[in-house]
Amino acid sequence: MITRNRPKARPAASAALAALALAGGLVTATPAAAAVTCNAPVWKAQYYANTTFSGTPKLTACDSAVAENYGYGDPAGVALPKDNFSVRWSLTRDFGSGGPFTFSAEAQDGIRVYLDGVRKIDLWRNVSTTQKRTVNLTVPAGRHSLRVDFAAWTGAANVKFGYGPRTSASVDTVRPLAPAGLSASLDRNSGRATLRWAANKEMDLAGYRVYRRTGTAGWAQVSGTALRTGTSFVEMPPETGASYVYEVRAVDRAGRESLGSADATVVSVDRTAPSAPGGVTATDGAAGIALAWQPVPGAAKYLVHRQRAGTSDAGTPAPLVQVATVTAPSWTDPDVTERTGYTYWVSAVDAAGNTSPRTTLPTAHGDYAPGAPTGLTATFVPQRGIDLTWTAPADTDVVSYNVYRNGHLSRDGVSGRTYRDLSVDNGTTYTYTVTAVDRAGHESPVSAAASATTEGDLVPPAAVTGLKATPREDGILLEWDANTEPDLLRYDLYRGEWIPDEESPGGGIWLFRQVEWIGKDATSHLYPATPDGETSAYALAAVDVWGNTLATDIDQVSRVEVTELGTPATG
Repeated sequence: MITRNRPKARPAASAALAALALAGGLVTATPAAAAVTCNAPVWKAQYYANTTFSGTPKLTACDSAVAENYGYGDPAGVALPKDNFSVRWSLTRDFGSGGPFTFSAEAQDGIRVYLDGVRKIDLWRNVSTTQKRTVNLTVPAGRHSLRVDFAAWTGAANVKFGYGPRTSASVDTVRPLAPAGLSASLDRNSGRATLRWAANKEMDLAGYRVYRRTGTAGWAQVSGTALRTGTSFVEMPPETGASYVYEVRAVDRAGRESLGSADATVVSVDRTAPSAPGGVTATDGAAGIALAWQPVPGAAKYLVHRQRAGTSDAGTPAPLVQVATVTAPSWTDPDVTERTGYTYWVSAVDAAGNTSPRTTLPTAHGDYAPGAPTGLTATFVPQRGIDLTWTAPADTDVVSYNVYRNGHLSRDGVSGRTYRDLSVDNGTTYTYTVTAVDRAGHESPVSAAASATTEGDLVPPAAVTGLKATPREDGILLEWDANTEPDLLRYDLYRGEWIPDEESPGGGIWLFRQVEWIGKDATSHLYPATPDGETSAYALAAVDVWGNTLATDIDQVSRVEVTELGTPATG
């Protein structure tokens, strides 16, 4: 809490207003640049260094009441002039059912009071003594905003505002709102019913009355002659096993009672167990073992227990465990192992918690295809391919997976739950599904599809231009024009060897092999060839970041032939 020392002591609120206020003093104070939230009935106060409420407030604070005496100085804790300043208090709160209220204001100098933006009190003038005004008005039900504007022009400054309901029975003809949020629970051990509800918003609330009935009988008050001031009630209804319906009504200070709340029901303690379920059947299928039985009168739910055939690792019978609690007279057990026997017990439970004897039924689960894999994802990994991951089905006999791409089998016999597709093209979208295969060779339905798009394109960079070769003593100097492709990665240099055609004199082909990788910013390169007078060929191809390049055996690639310095070697 921040307390501001004022030039004069803050006056106490009147008795009627004090009943509506919290403890005196400011709750919080925050610089103007920070957001301030004040929870009703606390006021949000904004201080201005002018009387027009213009500009950014010099201070925003939370105030428990509008009751200030500034004397001949400015408010403490904020830099304001001692004259010509203003304060605005505002809040929004729920008035419940509304009704007749009294607004009281006094100030030196000016004060204005607004309800939902409509001015209700107007004493907006510079005065030398405190001026006062009280008005009676009706506030509609629900949430409403209040605003108090105060201006201190010259001289002493003080301000006070309060509001409260008029509770006289001759004036207040509005009944309270019906209580909301009623809930009821029963403690089976003690047989006590506990009711809870939300507090009403009326400011003139006197208390509550609790009513109870059974079936279509009339309501009877069970909360005693005194009004309940809290929001809970505990009683022990007759232990007949019957349903008891409760409602709560609010009472205001004028003695008017609200309509009843929404009903809440409890069923009293019942010690009689229902009969055991009859007609229990078990049907084996791929989804599991489906159990069904005849509905039991008075049953609120059914308990299903299961025991697996055979013995545990310790040689003892498998344990009997509860596997389901259901409200319908049927249930399918999906968590069963193929080619395994099971025994089921079904019992009924009524609303009071009494449990019937069990009905026993042995059955077995056959061999079926596994469920489909779930959670399939497809992720493109640059320079590697598309990675697939998935989650195995619940079946324990899955041995492998089949991967389908664009509806066609791409890879079978995948042992794990991941797969990398390496045979993908740039700039292409692929859609995948996966199936599971069990030991018997049963293939599951396909999983939900997952798609991924590879980056890049399939278009190679344009052919290198201006390629020329100059023989030198230290090798062959290759020069070319810079390639301006935005996704250029490098240049690949190839050297050609002439392969003569023995069946065609003078004929033959150049056979190229890659000899150098050259950086993308280069426009020349010295290849260290021996100056032996031989004629050789060179090809230069641009390569983009996606690996696209022109092949050396097509016409578009840049090639050049050159005769090295020196004398050709003789064989």
